[in-house]
Amino acid sequence: VQVEESGGGLVQAGGSLRLSCVVSGNTFRTTSIAWYRQVPGKEREWVAAIGWDGSIIHYADSVKDRFAISRDDAKRTIFLQMNNLKPEDTALYYCKADTTWGQGIQVTVSS
Repeated sequence: VQVEESGGGLVQAGGSLRLSCVVSGNTFRTTSIAWYRQVPGKEREWVAAIGWDGSIIHYADSVKDRFAISRDDAKRTIFLQMNNLKPEDTALYYCKADTTWGQGIQVTVSS
């Protein structure tokens, strides 16, 4: 299994970004996927997760009602739509498929 994130960047507060996570491997359709984020000097924080069939979705309280996780099995891709971004959302965002982590993608929100 390989995991690769994309879509990060710099955005002003109140703006939006959509992160993508492409997962290779034969088990994608039966794998739960999660997004995490980490700020230097702090522990990695869980952000959102989606079950293998998309029927179970959970969000951290800090992003609930602003972020939306979804999956496109045909494209083997997980999306994290991030709206109304805040400076405190600035972090390195990681995608995790089962036990495999991506390299991370930087999201920076300016005030």
